[in-house]
Amino acid sequence: MAEQAHSNIPTDGNPNSNISPPSASLGQSVIPIVNRLQDIFAQLGSASTIDLPQVAVVGSQSSGKSSVLEALVGRDFLPRGADICTRRPLVLQLVQLPRGEDGSLSETAEWGEFLHLSGRRIFDFNAIRREIQAETEKEVGLNKGVSDKQIRLKIFSPNVLNITLVDLPGITRVPVGDQPSDIEARIRTMILSYIKHETCIILAVSPANSDLSNSDALQMARMADPDGSRTIGVITKLDIMDRGTDARNFLLGNVVPLRLGYIGIVNRSQEDIIANKSIRDALAYEEEFFHSRPVYHSLADRCGVPQLAKKLNQILVQHIKAILPELKARINSQMVSVVKELSSYGETIDSKAGQGALLLIILTRYTEAFNSIVDGKSEDMATTELYGGARIHYIFQSIFVKCLEEVDPCGDITDEDIRTAIQNATGPKNALFVPEVPFEVLVRRQIIRLLDPSLQCARFIYEELVKIAHQCESIELQRFPVLCRRLEEVVGIFLQEGLAPAETMIENLICMEMDYINTSHPSFIGGSKAVEAALQQHRSAKETSEPDKAPGTEKVQKSRSLLAKKNISGVAVDQERPTQPVAHHEKPVSSGNTSVSSWGISSIFGGGGSHASSAKETSVYKSYNESTYNTEPTFSNIRLNEPPAILRPSEAQTDDELVEITVTKLLLRSYYNIVRKNIQDTVPKAIMHFLPVIHKNWDSFCSSEEIQFWA
Repeated sequence: MAEQAHSNIPTDGNPNSNISPPSASLGQSVIPIVNRLQDIFAQLGSASTIDLPQVAVVGSQSSGKSSVLEALVGRDFLPRGADICTRRPLVLQLVQLPRGEDGSLSETAEWGEFLHLSGRRIFDFNAIRREIQAETEKEVGLNKGVSDKQIRLKIFSPNVLNITLVDLPGITRVPVGDQPSDIEARIRTMILSYIKHETCIILAVSPANSDLSNSDALQMARMADPDGSRTIGVITKLDIMDRGTDARNFLLGNVVPLRLGYIGIVNRSQEDIIANKSIRDALAYEEEFFHSRPVYHSLADRCGVPQLAKKLNQILVQHIKAILPELKARINSQMVSVVKELSSYGETIDSKAGQGALLLIILTRYTEAFNSIVDGKSEDMATTELYGGARIHYIFQSIFVKCLEEVDPCGDITDEDIRTAIQNATGPKNALFVPEVPFEVLVRRQIIRLLDPSLQCARFIYEELVKIAHQCESIELQRFPVLCRRLEEVVGIFLQEGLAPAETMIENLICMEMDYINTSHPSFIGGSKAVEAALQQHRSAKETSEPDKAPGTEKVQKSRSLLAKKNISGVAVDQERPTQPVAHHEKPVSSGNTSVSSWGISSIFGGGGSHASSAKETSVYKSYNESTYNTEPTFSNIRLNEPPAILRPSEAQTDDELVEITVTKLLLRSYYNIVRKNIQDTVPKAIMHFLPVIHKNWDSFCSSEEIQFWA
């Protein structure tokens, strides 16, 4: 049995020299093809949807993963140390080279190549180690950081078998250096992203001097491969187990069973690595160890690095053969779709003249598609939703126009606001007529409210045109993704340049309406009609609140007669008030509670009521009394209260003030509706004039710097 174990150890220090020729031949014919596919798909990155067969090495930190890989290669080339060494996934492709005719080997017969250093052969394996360290530090720094970005390395040697392995960072529990607090979860997620695929063989590395049932590697493997059908267990550090114990139960699968079984190996210790103990010497020590331990004699096919290399190669080849039909079908299916897509792009044009003509054709078809969508003439229009120009029309009519129609011009103005504005416009005396200034101030406040929705409408149309521009990609344009992106940028800039003057024009339209209040507009209600309507509303309200009183009075009839005659000269005489005797030198004073006059340009409702007459009568009697009784000066202790800082009109409203407020509201609504209709008509015109439709601005579009660059 000892002789059988001894016969499995290579005599020349090569762990793979005893592999049978049929197995090696099979690996040479299948695995290199998969390796070439992996190189191609690695350049595609996340765009690749095909998972290729590979072997992922999983284990906790310092479990001996790197020693296993170096033993399979037969060279020292991986970063080593007491802390975490593998900080980026290392995709290691082993490529077997044929031996010389005499079976001899030379120092230059082995080399490594990095994918990021394409075509450069590195014969010094110490330089390979330094390059791995440099690439790792370049990506994650010097302080123990971890990344999932791969490093791809090929090792060409006659002493290896065709195998592809992925060395993953070791599972760690306590963050060190720059590692985040959730470093364990991140590493486990990274490992799971590799081993979850059915095409991946899991090489679970566990040290023999720990409890196998608590192995992190086997725990991760069981998560991705519950039945253990694609997991190979590797028991390392058999030589440092406690005395009186052995790994026989581990290797037989009595503790944690695996379908593919276990392989036990002996690693180099850290002291051996520091002393530069070679792989050949380490294999010789491993041979002596198994030869001197009778407990392992019956397990010769499960002990040693050569058996691990042989088993890995055989399992990988069988795995590739099992999934090769499906893999071939998926690749062929994608090839057919890619070739079909490539043929739809047309032939390659090398001449400058041909390229210019093709660019002109692309631009012409692009603009035709854009304009047909806007005009509603597209052949590919949707039938399930509004599309293209119909969406623009919906924004104009169902959003913009409807929004303006729902705005109440007096919604944000209270009766007190109108009353205060009228009194402020009268100055230091009580005016006989309602001034024109309050109406203009209040109507301008309502006109400015139309600016924001008008600008929003322009922005909505701009966004719709940008969406249409993204829907105009023709088959010819899809051939050139860079040109497609640049064309979208140019169209976006082109539309943006039209949006600015459109917004300026909208602002000018609002300012025009505010700068000139055209009370001569034929649709404007005018002062006379407004006063008549206000009096009618006021009388109806009184009849509703006082049904026992007569519906009409002589005063109202007098006001109507004054309106009919358009009297603007003075105040009507109230004949109902009894006259009082006055002095012979005093002129008679007329009084009344209702008066009508012209409102600025149209007509104004008079503000001189009973309170004005009373004030005048009081002044007359005061003058009479003063002339009769004021014979000598007198002194009084009466003191006036100081006016408050903020003054507001008295809470009580007279009938005249109520009519004045009603008149003002009628005038505001009338003029606001005129302005609203103007804005509803002119804003869409301004937007469609300044936001460029490409066929109307074809010359400026084609003369833009970006288009000229591609031409």
